[in-house]
Amino acid sequence: MEKNGRIFHNQVAIVTGAGQGIGLAICQSLASQGAAVVLNDVEQSLAEEATESILREGGRCVAYAGDASSVEFIREMVAEAVRQFGKVDIAIANAGITLYGEFLDYRKEDLMKVLDLNVGGSFFLAQAAALQMKEQKSGGRILFMSSVTGHQAHKNLAAYGMSKAALEMLAKTLVLELSPYSITVNAIAPGATATERTLEDKDYEKTWSRITPIGKPATTQDIAHAALFLVSPGAGHITGQSLVIDGGWTSVSPSPY
Repeated sequence: MEKNGRIFHNQVAIVTGAGQGIGLAICQSLASQGAAVVLNDVEQSLAEEATESILREGGRCVAYAGDASSVEFIREMVAEAVRQFGKVDIAIANAGITLYGEFLDYRKEDLMKVLDLNVGGSFFLAQAAALQMKEQKSGGRILFMSSVTGHQAHKNLAAYGMSKAALEMLAKTLVLELSPYSITVNAIAPGATATERTLEDKDYEKTWSRITPIGKPATTQDIAHAALFLVSPGAGHITGQSLVIDGGWTSVSPSPY
């Protein structure tokens, strides 16, 4: 139930890959709306700094640093969420890796890294969270982080695009197995988004502003708003869906190159 207008009052969320960028924006938004958040990042310093920023704003958050592609770590993280806050209501698989490379030269070890984290980490976070949600008998929300590259071809991103398309199919498939437990599973597919990482390219904002119909790349808050809707009580009848957030780019799909 809402309390003082905070729609995630008494909810507990796990968000992976959340030390900065989109993941951090999602955590900040969840905490500001009353959720207790387990914030994961592979880099401990980023996880701790991000958590401190939320605590300073009066939110409830704990850092849990580690490798979100490890099945053992994922299960420990879900158990830690239960130890800290008593339950798990929301799991957002945001952790991912982008390894560019031409298809004809792409290395097996790079493909495995992409698949282990982007697909395997998301799959097993959903599994561990769903098992906890099933035990609680109170339903839940699972959200995958796809990408416009899972919809449209993008040069040198065959492995990454494949992994993101797989997550959208996983969201559809899990409808069959998780709906009986009142667990919804959806995906969001961000397009170009201004983050600490993408803005390392000094031409990023200019390029994507030129080729995005709405005239600018997304902000992390643009993505967070969509994520929060899909894990909110108001989205209880939405499951198996993928929402593209790209300012219209996939409608026309001009290359940034």
